[in-house]
Amino acid sequence: MNANDNGTNSTWFDPDDAPELTNEWFEAAHQYHGNTMVKRGRGRPPIPESERKVPVKIRYDQDVVEAFRQTGKGWQTRMNQALRQYLKEHNVHELN
Repeated sequence: MNANDNGTNSTWFDPDDAPELTNEWFEAAHQYHGNTMVKRGRGRPPIPESERKVPVKIRYDQDVVEAFRQTGKGWQTRMNQALRQYLKEHNVHELN
């Protein structure tokens, strides 16, 4: 080894000779975290039971619904938040 030789392999590889990385290639690839292969689930992750919504059929006064609808997209979530806030501020057992 002389002073100009740094001990690396002198074989040059042209990066243009590498295969093209397409979306299909990435979709078929296996992902690893360290030595453990990460399996990707399909669809949305499950919602914790404590956060799940319960479908109900209920009737509200038209003006109440219209007031929330006028707030735009997400009005049902805001209505849920308003009811939740009311429950925090009032004792529901005293409403009878």
